[in-house]
Amino acid sequence: MTVVALDDTDSRTAGMCTTYAAHLVAEELRAAGCTVHRVLLVRLNPAVAYKTRGNAALAVHADVDPQVGFDTARRVVDAHAETDDDRTNPGVVVAHDADAPAPVAAFAHRALRADIDPADAAALAAAHGYRTAGWGTGRGVVGALAAVGAWTAFSDWTYECIQYRPRDRWGTTRRVDADSVFAAADDAYPAAWDTVDHVEDDLVCVPHTPGPILYGIRGDDADAVQAVAADIDSEPPHARELFVTNQGTDAHLADAPLADARDGRGYRVEGVVADHPETREGGHVFVPITDGEATLACVAFEPTKRFRDHVRNLRPGDRITACGEVADGTLKLEKFAVRGLTRTTPTTPVCPDCGTTMESAGATQGYRCRDCSTTAPGTAHRLIERALDPGWYEVPPCARRHIAQPLVRGDWDAAAHPER
Repeated sequence: MTVVALDDTDSRTAGMCTTYAAHLVAEELRAAGCTVHRVLLVRLNPAVAYKTRGNAALAVHADVDPQVGFDTARRVVDAHAETDDDRTNPGVVVAHDADAPAPVAAFAHRALRADIDPADAAALAAAHGYRTAGWGTGRGVVGALAAVGAWTAFSDWTYECIQYRPRDRWGTTRRVDADSVFAAADDAYPAAWDTVDHVEDDLVCVPHTPGPILYGIRGDDADAVQAVAADIDSEPPHARELFVTNQGTDAHLADAPLADARDGRGYRVEGVVADHPETREGGHVFVPITDGEATLACVAFEPTKRFRDHVRNLRPGDRITACGEVADGTLKLEKFAVRGLTRTTPTTPVCPDCGTTMESAGATQGYRCRDCSTTAPGTAHRLIERALDPGWYEVPPCARRHIAQPLVRGDWDAAAHPER
């Protein structure tokens, strides 16, 4: 089986999408009589500075001669990639086997958690006899090679069914009936997830960019996502493609102590809340955590909406697990788990005889009651009401990154509070 992989054909402003380029490659191969077994949509490191939007690379697995697959991908990129944008630098890699060797699978893991030199990607592809092509700086070869290795590297896969618009409608207002989307989403949940955001009344599946996607339905079940796509009332779609994807898997997160957290990577870290949360200009909520060796600031940005209330409810001493990417020395929260809650707060002791609040008797000398002369060795502790329970809290669907795992997926090691 041949793997035809490509990356970086879109731009941040123009109307193109690499998933659509992969769809065109798959369609050409099908029209030529080739069997297309699957099309992978592989989300790579979401923290890299040079990404366009979702940092997706694509791989078409098909029974096709490698040279034919290579020629087809080059033709599609030449015709459709947004190479007028100097930040768009497409790449194509064609491999002769879907079972990638260990170094290529390891490369796919690195591409989710690091910034990779295109020269390293080109050298590794050449060492395994892969055909490659690059446009501009050729940075897209990095993503394309990662897409080649992904099928071997990862075991957790989900699905996305994408409906595409005809070219003459790109950049125009999408016509999608909201009621039909909410109804289809509710019928398929939780097999299909992140289709809508009920609280924000948002159609999460409908993009706002001027590209070819009409809407995309994500979930754990291929039949479910295709059924939701078929049940939505919208303008007539031009084409449809079902992708096998690592979206919703947390594949970008690495476990690490706080001192090892580096900018441009995603982490799952453990710590204790070191100070009260602070809401800053713009509505962003910051809270520091510490593991005794280092301290790391965490932030819930304004677009995460009601998730910020959970962060505001944290208190010093709470033990948490925090997930997200690090930028400028700050972890941008995607979700967190409360492992242990502070249930008391220090307070000045009260005299047991007269009920009067005691006064300090001096440094390291405890407290005394002025009226009764009773003493207390130190501060007292009183129970406090907590608005949090142990378990996981996540950003709402309208703010979730493509690769971040929603709580509705899988088993979690504490009670979860999934957002709909």
